Amino acid sequence: MSAAPSASPRRYLAVDFPFLSPDRLRREALRQGSAEPDEDAVVLVEKIRGALRLAALSPEACALGLTRGMTLADARARTPALSVVVHQPDADAALLRQVLDDFGRFTPMAALDGDAGLILDVTGCTHLFSDEAGLVRAVERRAGRIGLAVRTALAGTPEAARALARFGRSGQVYQPGQDRDAARTLPISAMELGEKDQQALTRAGLRTLGDLEDRPTAALAARFGSDLPVRLGRILGREDVRITPLRPPPPCVVDRILFEPITETTHVEAVIGDLLAEAAVWLEQRSLGGRAFEVAFFRLDGATRRITVRTGRATRDAPGVMRLFRERLAALASPLDPGFGFDQLRLSVPVTQTLMAAQPGFEAPSTATRDLDGLIDRLTARLGPEAVCRFEAVESHLPERAARLVWAGRRESGTPWPARDPESPPLRPFQMFDPPQPIETVSLAPDGPPARFRWRRVTHDVARAEGPERIGGEWWRRPNHRTRDYYRVEDRDGRRFWLFRAGFYGDDPEPRWYIHGLFA
Repeated sequence: MSAAPSASPRRYLAVDFPFLSPDRLRREALRQGSAEPDEDAVVLVEKIRGALRLAALSPEACALGLTRGMTLADARARTPALSVVVHQPDADAALLRQVLDDFGRFTPMAALDGDAGLILDVTGCTHLFSDEAGLVRAVERRAGRIGLAVRTALAGTPEAARALARFGRSGQVYQPGQDRDAARTLPISAMELGEKDQQALTRAGLRTLGDLEDRPTAALAARFGSDLPVRLGRILGREDVRITPLRPPPPCVVDRILFEPITETTHVEAVIGDLLAEAAVWLEQRSLGGRAFEVAFFRLDGATRRITVRTGRATRDAPGVMRLFRERLAALASPLDPGFGFDQLRLSVPVTQTLMAAQPGFEAPSTATRDLDGLIDRLTARLGPEAVCRFEAVESHLPERAARLVWAGRRESGTPWPARDPESPPLRPFQMFDPPQPIETVSLAPDGPPARFRWRRVTHDVARAEGPERIGGEWWRRPNHRTRDYYRVEDRDGRRFWLFRAGFYGDDPEPRWYIHGLFA
C-alpha cells in the first residue's frame, strides 16, 4: 500500500464510539481480573457551574431515558439505582489516542474527530479488505475485539461520514451521490449546533437537513451566520475538506496482514525482511533511497509499537537495513513485547532522497567514507541518534554559539568551518568552558592584557600576550550583552589560555575578566 495521491474521489470512514467512557471502565474492570463487569446503569459525572451533571452514560442508562447534561439529582430522582463514577476526560483521550494508533492498520491517514471519534481517509486502501464493505466490517470487528461499541459510515466527505455515523444507520457504505440523499433525511441535530440555534430551527418547522437545504441560503446566513450554510454544504457532500492526519503519510508504505499472529523473534525478522525487499523495489523504480525506515507492530490487544532506524546516506540495501533493525531490536531499553501476537506489520519510509545508479570509475573507490557511514548507522541503531553526534559550524561570532552538536549521520550543513592557516597558531582553543569562568587579574594598562591572573587558586604570570580580538554582543538576543576583548596569553610555564574582558573601563558595572578556553 502506498500513500501516493489518487485521482479517484476521496473516501472517508467515520468511526464513532458512543460509549467510550463506559467501555473504558469495563475494559479496566476486565484488566483488573473482574470476571463479570458491573451491568448496572453507569453514569459519569462532572461538575459544571456548581452542579454535578451527566457527562457520559452507559447503554443501560440511556435505555432508562437519561441524557447527557442532566443533573445527577434529576437522574437519581428517576432512577435511584445508579452507579456513579467521576468522569475522566484525560483517560478517555488517552484511550482514544491508543485506538487511533491501532486503527492506523487500516490506513496511514487517520485523525481524531472530537472527543469520541476518528476519521479515516481510506482512499486506495479498500482493496486490502476486498471492498469498502469489507473494510467497514473489519473496522467493526476490530472495535468489538478491543471492547468498544462503535458506529460507522463511509461517505465522500468527512462531515458527511461523521453525521451519517452518528445520526444515521451504522455500518452503511454510501457511494458518491447516495451520501447526499441519505444526509437529507437526517434530523437537524446532525448539524450539532448550539441549543438555541437548534430550538430556533425546530420552531421554524425545519425537521431534517433536507428541509434546511430547501430554504434560501441567504436567509439562513442572515439569521444564523455564514457558518451554518458552509457546514450544511459539507455534510451534504458539496465540499471536501481534507483531514489532517496524526502523522503525515510517508511516500512509501508496505503492509503485511497476517492471518495467524506471530510472537517469535525469528518470524518477526522474516516479515521485516520481506517488507524491506518490497520497499526496495518500490524505491528503485522511482530512483529513490531511504534515509529513515520505520516498522509499526500492531498487537492483537490494540497496542502499537513503532521502531525507527536512520541511515547517514540514502539507501535501498534491504539486507543492510535489516542488520540495523536487528541491532535496534537487540538494544531496546523496553524489549519488544508481542503479547498475544502481532497480526499486522507496516514498514514505512518517511524520509527519502534521490538515489541514482552510480557508474564505477577506473580506479577503485575509497572505502573509508563508506565504512564510517556504516559504523555511524550501526552505532545509531544500537545507542540512538542522540548518542552519536558531531560538531557542526553555526554562523555566530560568539564562540559558545559557533558550534552545535548534531547527529553524526546528518550530511546537510549550511555553514562550512572556517579555513585554518597551518602556519599560524589556532585562533580558537580546542577546550572551551561553558559558561566562561571568572578570574582575578592585574594589568599594567587599563585597556591592555593582564600581567598576572589568578584562576582556581593558582596565580599565573603572563609572559606573552596577543590581542585584542573584539567581539560584539548579539544585541538581538540579549540587549545587555557586553562587548568582549579576547587575548591569547602564555604564562611563564608555557601554558596558553584564552582570556577576555567583558565591558569597558568607565562603564557601570565595571568590566570583568574571564577565561574561556585552554590551548593544547
